[in-house]
Amino acid sequence: MIKAGIIGSTGYAGGELARLLLQRDDIEILWYGSKSYVDQKYASIYQNMFQIVDDSCRDDNVEALAEIADVIFTATPQGFCASLMNEEILSKTKVIDLSADYRIKDVAVYEEWYKMEHKTPQFIKEAVYGLPEINREKIKNARLIANPGCYPTCSTLSIYPLVKEGLIDPSTIIIDAKSGTSGAGRGAKVDNLYCEVNENIKAYGIGVHRHTPEIEEQLSYGADRPVTISFTPHLVPMNRGILITSYAALTKSVSYEEVKAVYDKYYSKEYFIRVLEKDVVPQTKWVEGSNFVDVNFKIDPRTNRVIMMGAMDNLVKGAAGQAVQNMNILFGLPENKGLKLIPLFP
Repeated sequence: MIKAGIIGSTGYAGGELARLLLQRDDIEILWYGSKSYVDQKYASIYQNMFQIVDDSCRDDNVEALAEIADVIFTATPQGFCASLMNEEILSKTKVIDLSADYRIKDVAVYEEWYKMEHKTPQFIKEAVYGLPEINREKIKNARLIANPGCYPTCSTLSIYPLVKEGLIDPSTIIIDAKSGTSGAGRGAKVDNLYCEVNENIKAYGIGVHRHTPEIEEQLSYGADRPVTISFTPHLVPMNRGILITSYAALTKSVSYEEVKAVYDKYYSKEYFIRVLEKDVVPQTKWVEGSNFVDVNFKIDPRTNRVIMMGAMDNLVKGAAGQAVQNMNILFGLPENKGLKLIPLFP
């Protein structure tokens, strides 16, 4: 039995973590942490947990939790995990952080984009970027996992094979991204009110979105040189889902079969990555509620570009599902245990 605690359990990602972990008979959730709802019944905050969870929310005492938990999930705002991390905690338990605190290896880049001082930069080098399809072996022995962001997960998995194989010019990458409103979190914001979002679509964070350096860093590893991208996210009026459409110049003339072979080389044995059939475009509806990422591509010989596409659920593979996938790897379990969720439809 794996004993787990969730710090930030009342946010959307924390709630999704609880939903996924509660379905398993090999996990015991010891701690539903919440800064805003201490001593309130968890099921009073998420009514879908009525008669399923009797526990009340507890404070964010990670040091106390580390004494009793095998793994701690921190689904908290940027800066929180970094502000409390110490060697004593990491010597007692595994930590899977769903924030950006340990994703970016250059602390100066983190501080520039997130506009805050990093409180524990000494742990950045140790932290493993938790994208299993690329970093599986490093994840196995990690103490601290930096769970990737939602946009970076979908973007990187859609683009990485062609960058790695040198089929595209990394300096030409443009990413058009779209996300449902749950990606903005559960906090009350005017921009996320129903009347602001419904029947509307808009770009935001243009040229300054915080996931930009994370995507650039991961693609740089694949390209083996620094990569700079153009990244524009959009908010769309749906609860869940991310759709990525990326563009890049080809480095040589290629056929459909050649590009398909590259994707199959990287993903044919990956349970959660589905390379779609020719001319079938990824859609958010076909991955909703699941840990799958659907990817595909289209060659445009007229412009000498390739269009790379990806779709996934931002709360599952983009947050909680990927965190559980990382936990499975850490504890030597089948990677898809508890995650064989068939996408919801309709």
